[in-house]
Amino acid sequence: MQQLQKINPETNVITWFEIPVSDMQSAKAFYETILDIEMTTMTFPETAEELCFFPYDPNVIQATSGRVTGVLTKSGTNSPSQNGSLLYINASPEIQPVLDRTEKAGGKVIVPKTRINAGYIAVILDSEGNRIGLHAEK
Repeated sequence: MQQLQKINPETNVITWFEIPVSDMQSAKAFYETILDIEMTTMTFPETAEELCFFPYDPNVIQATSGRVTGVLTKSGTNSPSQNGSLLYINASPEIQPVLDRTEKAGGKVIVPKTRINAGYIAVILDSEGNRIGLHAEK
């Protein structure tokens, strides 16, 4: 019987996430605006699935990198929701500018900047209605 390897505590258990969207262009603009990033969109004609990638290094195998990244995904199998798992996105270095841009970009702050032992958190609804957490040191 093959023995399972334990997960290295030096790396992340979670390596990938997918945020479902209905309007890819609107969702892409929302996240690019609030996080001040550039995202890349790719469509798979065979499945009609559209993905929009958060920044990542294409030369790194995600599962072994210790990094976490993901995509916005538009497909027939998932839909935006306020229910279910809560994903926290890195809003570093400071959470307040991200919150300030959220409503201007079509989202809503539902839990304001809140102090925790490891910095600050907040929770927003994105432009698609997904509940998304934010985390930053300041």
